Amino acid sequence: MTLIVNQKTMRTITLEEHYATPAYLEGPGRQLKESMQARPTHQAPIHFGHIVEQLSDLDEHRIADMDAAGIDVQVLSLTSPGTEQLEVIEAEKLARESNDFIADAVKRHPTRFAAFATLPTSAPVKAADELERTIHEYGFKGAAINGHVRGRYLDDRFFWPIFERAEALRVPIYLHPTRPPQSVIDASYSGNFSPEVTALLAASAWGWHIETAIHVLRIILGGVFDKYPNLQLVIGHLGEALPFMLPRIDNNLPREVTKLGHPLGSYLRENIYYTVSGFNFVPTFIDLLLEVGVDRIMFSADYPYGSMVQARSFLDNLPVSPGDKHRIAHLNAEHLLRL
Repeated sequence: MTLIVNQKTMRTITLEEHYATPAYLEGPGRQLKESMQARPTHQAPIHFGHIVEQLSDLDEHRIADMDAAGIDVQVLSLTSPGTEQLEVIEAEKLARESNDFIADAVKRHPTRFAAFATLPTSAPVKAADELERTIHEYGFKGAAINGHVRGRYLDDRFFWPIFERAEALRVPIYLHPTRPPQSVIDASYSGNFSPEVTALLAASAWGWHIETAIHVLRIILGGVFDKYPNLQLVIGHLGEALPFMLPRIDNNLPREVTKLGHPLGSYLRENIYYTVSGFNFVPTFIDLLLEVGVDRIMFSADYPYGSMVQARSFLDNLPVSPGDKHRIAHLNAEHLLRL
């Protein structure tokens, strides 16, 4: 069947778009708030001083920015570090408050916003129940988890009730980057350079992405997808360097060693979706496209940390067919999230 498309009316759905609540910014997000407000704007092409304001706005200003950039729908998630570094009781309270908060925004703007649930990941059964509550009460589209839980990774069977429930509900988990554990930062990211370099190297320049890639590999190698074969994860930043390494990983971790039901690359092509989220780099995109295929790639801007205007320009200028562009812009997200 031929897909008939119209580039001028191409719908756009972005999947790694962030918000913050007032309670979050006074609690777990306080360090983020203070660092964003203090950072000189000349250090980056976006105005970090406005980020807190943009995270907090879920009405006319955000929608005006979306309209100006040609973005139709944002799938919203609580900004990192989320709940994953909190004590259980605090995580449970913050997750429920955040979900109720963002549900109100989705209700106000149902054609412009959708949401991923915030979970108290450190309490997996309660996290699974909160995921189910948000799906049934609010129509949320899945959940976002911000990396490790105080150094504990999701391949640990302790967390598998979350995966079991997500598979049963037919919703994905968006695995978002977070800082590596401090011991890793001390061992691998501190050296004969300034603390500022260490902070960036361990985060947006390298560490966030490698940390997420390792986390995905741990989930695969731990047997999560053999146990829950219909489970789907989403990762950003054009695959967190995994597509570049996929042939090497597949070759050097054969089934004879992993004891998995399938080659490792099969899980990366059948259980993982990939979004753009600020990685507006054509060669990196082409590598991802060649490794996993167009049906596994989705659009995102990483707002407000990334520019929606730049993301839309990147999408419009991708060297792919109009049909494939529509798959990336909205069709794949519509299929995965049942939008």
